[in-house]
Amino acid sequence: MFIHTVFDILAWTCGGLMALWISRRGYLSGSQRTPFRDPGYFIALGLGAVAGALAFGSLNIGLAGRWELGHSIAGAIAGGIVAVEIFKLAAHVHGSTGAQFVAPLAIGIAVGRLGCFFAGLPDYTYGTPTALPWGVDFGDSIPRHPVQLYEAAAMLAFLLVYLRCIATRSKVFLTQGFYLFTAWYAVQRFAWEFLKPYPKIAGPFNLFHAICVVLFLYSLFMMRNNRELRQAG
Repeated sequence: MFIHTVFDILAWTCGGLMALWISRRGYLSGSQRTPFRDPGYFIALGLGAVAGALAFGSLNIGLAGRWELGHSIAGAIAGGIVAVEIFKLAAHVHGSTGAQFVAPLAIGIAVGRLGCFFAGLPDYTYGTPTALPWGVDFGDSIPRHPVQLYEAAAMLAFLLVYLRCIATRSKVFLTQGFYLFTAWYAVQRFAWEFLKPYPKIAGPFNLFHAICVVLFLYSLFMMRNNRELRQAG
């Protein structure tokens, strides 16, 4: 879809510019950095993210009875994390290595969700019907929750807090930033999933509820482990 493609490109562009701006400001100096000289890290990240995005996005559409290729941001994050953690384990890399991805991901998701909003019904990311005054008619004469805008607003709110905290040298955000991002993404996405017409896999919960729970538990475990590693050092 043309509109979605335009916003996807815009999301990548905004993410890249954000990464460049933060780097030039030196906000992340002193934090654990990604091993930039090892291409294996980025190969693992890219392959994991693509595989997760396609696998979970397509599975969700398939559960709805439409067996076609799909993609998912939650799936991309989960797949990327799994692949990178496997790589880090094999390469004996310890601690958080995702600090520089936090702000680019946050703004990229926010912009990407705007693309989902303007793409309308074909994108299959719309919300359930609502009688609230801000319900949006995507073309089927049914006012729906603009969940795409809810998520965009949630990620922009996190971005503002994150930028403020790293600018003031918050130790928690400098050392645990990626895990805080993952936790926040999981919590807000979990909430919005109740407002989507996706097929359920257990009671009121859909596939992405399950992914969000796993991401949240991962972030808690890694924050604790990361803190213990730093204290031991």
